[in-house]
Amino acid sequence: MLKRCISAEWMKLRHSRIWMILVILPVISVLVGSANFSVNRDILTKEWYSLWSQVGLFYGEFFLPVLIAVLCAYMWRLEHLNKNWNMIMTAPVSVPCIFLAKLTVAALLLLFIQTFLFILYLIGGKLAGLTSGLPGELTGWFFRGWMASLTIASFQLALSMRIKSFAAPVGIGLCAAFAGLGMYVAGLGMFFPHSLLTIGMGVLSQTGLSHWENIL
Repeated sequence: MLKRCISAEWMKLRHSRIWMILVILPVISVLVGSANFSVNRDILTKEWYSLWSQVGLFYGEFFLPVLIAVLCAYMWRLEHLNKNWNMIMTAPVSVPCIFLAKLTVAALLLLFIQTFLFILYLIGGKLAGLTSGLPGELTGWFFRGWMASLTIASFQLALSMRIKSFAAPVGIGLCAAFAGLGMYVAGLGMFFPHSLLTIGMGVLSQTGLSHWENIL
């Protein structure tokens, strides 16, 4: 049953315009971050690390949380239209199964987005003429960022399932992104999903995490 639900989710998204957002926002993140890096090249002297601090700042703090919120709200959009929830409740499929299917599809899409972002980051670095070796933490940023994005996706899917409005969950997601930044500054980042994205991707600090922080 779960496999059928996942297939149904793919069919709904295959020809939708959501793909434009999934592609455009990472591109904007890299363009803005690379431009800021180039303008401040005299100050940002750590090459790949400095470039990541700029790209990751715009991507992890603003664009990715909003992207996740929009994606999750869109995935529940059809269920909220024309009283389709009534039809779902009479179908031989449970709500948890539908939720898990949406989370699975969201996880795969976020993995694609994360991969696309890192490819653009590498291209941006080469175009900027960076000659030093790639950061050893790059793989960790990739996977920890993806895992943190799944916690945000779970939160946003739960919101969008309960709230019929498309804009409300997106607005809450945007506010949560700023709240996450505040939690990080207050030293409470390990307890808030959006702060985990900041920590996991090394957006504001490229220092390594402790053993227990990696486990969490």
